[in-house]
Amino acid sequence: MSDTPLKDVPIKNAATVILVRETGDGPHVLMGQRGKAAVFMPNKFVFPGGGLDAADANVTMNGTAAPTCMARLGNQSAPDLAGPLLAAAIREMWEETGHAIGTPSDQATTLAGTQPENWQSFFQAGNLPDPSGLEFIFRAITPPGRPRRFDARFFLGRADLIQGDLDDFSRAEDELSHLQWIPLAKSREFDLPFITEVVLAEVENRLSNPDGEHSVPFFSHDGERSQFLKL
Repeated sequence: MSDTPLKDVPIKNAATVILVRETGDGPHVLMGQRGKAAVFMPNKFVFPGGGLDAADANVTMNGTAAPTCMARLGNQSAPDLAGPLLAAAIREMWEETGHAIGTPSDQATTLAGTQPENWQSFFQAGNLPDPSGLEFIFRAITPPGRPRRFDARFFLGRADLIQGDLDDFSRAEDELSHLQWIPLAKSREFDLPFITEVVLAEVENRLSNPDGEHSVPFFSHDGERSQFLKL
């Protein structure tokens, strides 16, 4: 066991994706449950996401996100992290749900062997990662005193960004269980982390006012005090 005090746990960059699926019963969001033995947020229902890998800076991307998204990411991170964070969001979605946010391409399988190892299965499935439909909507840093801490950027997108069957999770790894599209109106009935509840409120706000001018909420910390800022 590490002797590092919890307050000194390093903060790791991370990316999370909220996909919205419109149905006749209203919008649904894709979520899964973390295992009971997980070090971070055990048993909680969460959006797909995870830490930034160094290799995410080296993957071949098909395009980029909208200028506003890139500018906001660049202003709040080292500018060279914007692309890798979007890549991490797409990779985590692939690993945790088996869903590819990308563009079908005959080139993908040819490129697979030139990509970082943890990206090769994505390309072998016939897709190029495409972040153009993702929007940066929230940033949150895990409070001090937790066993793991992340500086997480949350990206919102539509379910039609996915290539393939929206209900097929057969390619998913085992980090999340009970993967499902949850009605947004009923999402708070699940066992959620505090920050997930806050992000859901932001998603509802954006869906109800799609043409509004939306800033990016930032859940940060000043010493031991938590605070919400606007980016």
